[in-house]
Amino acid sequence: MSGKAANDLQDLQYFGEYGGVNPSISDSSTYTFLSAKTMFDTFEGNTEGCYLYSRHSSPSNLYLGEALAALEGTETANVTASGMGAITAVIMQLCDANDHIISSRTIYGGTYAFIKNFLKKFHITASFLNITDIDVVAKAITPKTKMIYCESMSNPLLEVADIAALSKIAKENNIPLVVDNTFSPLSISPAKLGADVIIHSLTKFINGTSDCVAGAICGTTDFCLSLKDVNHGAGMLLGSTLDSMRAASILKNMRTLHIRMKKHSENAMFLARSFEKDGLRTVYPGLSSHSGHLIMKGQMNPEYGYGGLLTMDVGSLENANALMELMQDRKLGYLAVSLGFYKTLFSAPGTSTSSEIPLDEQLQMGLGEGLIRFSIGLDEDIERTYRSIKKCMTDLHILNPQKAAI
Repeated sequence: MSGKAANDLQDLQYFGEYGGVNPSISDSSTYTFLSAKTMFDTFEGNTEGCYLYSRHSSPSNLYLGEALAALEGTETANVTASGMGAITAVIMQLCDANDHIISSRTIYGGTYAFIKNFLKKFHITASFLNITDIDVVAKAITPKTKMIYCESMSNPLLEVADIAALSKIAKENNIPLVVDNTFSPLSISPAKLGADVIIHSLTKFINGTSDCVAGAICGTTDFCLSLKDVNHGAGMLLGSTLDSMRAASILKNMRTLHIRMKKHSENAMFLARSFEKDGLRTVYPGLSSHSGHLIMKGQMNPEYGYGGLLTMDVGSLENANALMELMQDRKLGYLAVSLGFYKTLFSAPGTSTSSEIPLDEQLQMGLGEGLIRFSIGLDEDIERTYRSIKKCMTDLHILNPQKAAI
């Protein structure tokens, strides 16, 4: 499936207005009509290939949407101005006041805050569960449950969702399974495994250059059109519109995604094995010690590896901060949030991307203060990187020098 997805992506071919090898960028907010009747029909969504206003749609956004649909194997895809723009639109489209959501307990902090705090305004409740416990998920469904929400590989603990099993539960209860696949594009194909809606923060691996913010919603034609409905569409009415220039830029960067993901995964696997061998508490789905290793192995597309994210617990926030600062000083990467960049990025999630989650809940789910999340870069000599990181840890007495002989 993933090889097919990469081929489908490669086979998408658009000519620019003057025969360019890249499609022309539609740098307009509004579009002209020769007929007032056509304008009315377009506004009502009854014309194909006509454009009215860029908040509705634009050629550049549609090109990117087609590429994302090919990537995920869905009928179509909508693009948004951020990952949160995609997440909030999907949830608001599927849920009404007094509804209930089942969500993974370990998800991106912004998603957690939206579901737990913001949705209270609409009396929408949520059960945050260990998504890897299928029986617990099944028992938590009520007549008011409108979706199961999870991440293919969770942020930041890297728990692996059994998407096929969750899809079975969702279908038995006639509710959609919504999967955020930001951490594992190409590595996991949620639609193939039964997911109904796939979300991405395009900001991360798919764009890959840390120079924009964008999101995507991949699903059926009917669902994606419902998001654009001028009267009831959450995507349309909440106004999270991706700029055409950014859409064109992301589309160009997608052409190298299959190459980049292989290298991210290769480097992450080498570091994870090396750090674990050194006795460090390392979490990576490619390690046999990972609780979800067999599930990941069974549902992944092996040619793209286990992804570019790993975590390491160095015991305390003081240790984590000192190590990250030293690694940045020695040019091993950046102390920064986000992921998917060509350089390694590292952060302490408990005080950054997961800080919206209360401390007691962080500890309950296993998010310790000393946890560092690494987004491993595209380093050509990963053994050199490993030796340099190891030297940082020995200099800070995080790693026993006797174990760290180089």
